[in-house]
Amino acid sequence: MTLEDTEKRRRSLNARRTIENLLSMGIIPIVNENDTTATTEIKYGDNDRLASRVAQIINSDCLILLSDVNGLYTVNPKLNKKTNLIKTVNIIDKEIEKISTNNSINKYGSGGMVTKIEAAKICQLSGCYMAIANGQKNRPIKEILEKNNCTWFIPRVSKLDARKKWIIGSVSPKGALIIDNGAVQAIKNGKSLLPVGIKAIDGKFEKGDHIKVLDLNNKEYARGLSSFSSNEIDKIKGCQSNQIKKILGYSSKDEVIHKDDLVKV
Repeated sequence: MTLEDTEKRRRSLNARRTIENLLSMGIIPIVNENDTTATTEIKYGDNDRLASRVAQIINSDCLILLSDVNGLYTVNPKLNKKTNLIKTVNIIDKEIEKISTNNSINKYGSGGMVTKIEAAKICQLSGCYMAIANGQKNRPIKEILEKNNCTWFIPRVSKLDARKKWIIGSVSPKGALIIDNGAVQAIKNGKSLLPVGIKAIDGKFEKGDHIKVLDLNNKEYARGLSSFSSNEIDKIKGCQSNQIKKILGYSSKDEVIHKDDLVKV
């Protein structure tokens, strides 16, 4: 698979059906990134995030990432033996991200602990449990079941449908919109994002692309699929929806991101 196979909705559905059909025939699929067709711009480059995205797409209950350590430690166990294994992570905050950066020394693969934390974020938002465990143990899955000597990431309570799980799990948003407090409140109340609430744009993207929605403090508040290109939004930002046709010169949607395509992080 490639990044595009998971980021494009139709292709991700095809991937899901393929995996489900293989499982129904008693076949265990082995998924890896297709390095021969992936380019620098459209590739994962690590199997951790790819695994989490596949877990999300097939609506998996649990993802296990096998590493060369037992899990996430307070300090890198290879550099300092006076460290503690973090058994459970409910929320990935700045402290957990800092720990993962300091622990990210791994001679196997290109991932390290940082990409495993990124994978955990996707799993938590998708309602999927994730464990980081030691793959160098004899029978590592049995080791988890019997000794539970690993780090578990607990999912958020998620009632999202499959489409919204796919939206929130995107690993390559094309850009971002900065919105005002009124728009933040509207999204919180389950409303669509209208142009009047948009203050600024970051990046270049096309209609239908994944984008981030940031508040005035540049903190990510939501993700969604844009109904307009970045060039179009630049022209209509801050305007009322009934002005869109006059500004752009053609009829279009009233919402920059429709509520059905918008997910609060």
